[in-house]
Amino acid sequence: MNPRFHTLKVKDIRQETKDAVSIALSVPNELAENYKYTPGQYLTFRTSIDGEEVRRSYSICTGIQENELRVAVKKMVNGKFSSFANDTLKVDDEIEVMTPMGTFTTDIEENTKKSFLFFAGGSGITPVMSLIKTILNTSKESNVTLIYGNRGVDHIIFRDELEDLKNRFMNRFSLMHVFSGEKIGNKLQEGLLDKNQVELIYNAVLKGQNTDEVFVCGPEPTIYAVKDVFEEAGFDPKKVHFELFTSPTQSNKKPLPTVASAHKVDANIKIILDGEEVLLNLDSNGESILDAAANAGADVPYSCKGGVCCTCKAKVLEGKARMDVNYALEKDEVEAGYILTCQAHPESEKLVVSFDE
Repeated sequence: MNPRFHTLKVKDIRQETKDAVSIALSVPNELAENYKYTPGQYLTFRTSIDGEEVRRSYSICTGIQENELRVAVKKMVNGKFSSFANDTLKVDDEIEVMTPMGTFTTDIEENTKKSFLFFAGGSGITPVMSLIKTILNTSKESNVTLIYGNRGVDHIIFRDELEDLKNRFMNRFSLMHVFSGEKIGNKLQEGLLDKNQVELIYNAVLKGQNTDEVFVCGPEPTIYAVKDVFEEAGFDPKKVHFELFTSPTQSNKKPLPTVASAHKVDANIKIILDGEEVLLNLDSNGESILDAAANAGADVPYSCKGGVCCTCKAKVLEGKARMDVNYALEKDEVEAGYILTCQAHPESEKLVVSFDE
């Protein structure tokens, strides 16, 4: 099913912290199948703010068993949509919401018997909450450890929910808070979740423990800290899952290698979307395939346009394309012919790209 926007109504808005709200959406019965999600996935919102179309993606924070579609939005400095969501959006307002997407997830079955380790920083707790609640309520023989970093106690999103989970699943859920702006008398729980702190926690608490999968979501330094520490410790990189909210900074850019065209290519491109075809002419040094398709009138799915979110993923059926950067697709997906169209340019004179695969 291709991602598409539908107009949904805001059912509830809950103040989680002084600068973060969670927003529940009403899904009509006829759209229920469209908005079934896997824990860890996100929704892309589209609205007009000051005459400008704004799209932003926010992770679903509810577990599967809750039967509710809810996201959390933390207000960011100069954040157009986050300020709108925190200050302007009201219950019963209508807003365009894309169907769920994202691969920051894993198989969670009743007979799953695993040890899951989560690192979250700030609003990175949002997809983590969906995963944790689903695991604890579904896989009765699995256990969960969460390391959660914030500036202080007042900045803990879902604070009461986390305490409730700790009380309800005291034998299967371990929680450690780490504060960068408060002293609580324990070095393990004081500081930023950078590589030094993650190494400290790993050596003191996690080393030697049986861990099957690691998930990390939050600021970029935390993500790379966790990846580096666990990979250096010999952990299988395929079992370290991470979610980036924004494109990496220059120092941490680690896209899959791409090779630029040796010469300019003028390409005839066929875009397949919802069974229909859009024909384009595009040179290899011009705009991205996504932008060209959008400018030709195709309602192509996208959100970040930074090679991060995977919303614009499509498959090359014929010809060749290159990507400027890729932070979202796995190596096997690239080898299977998938591209991020927001980063892709033609490398052959004929190119067929399908969003329907």
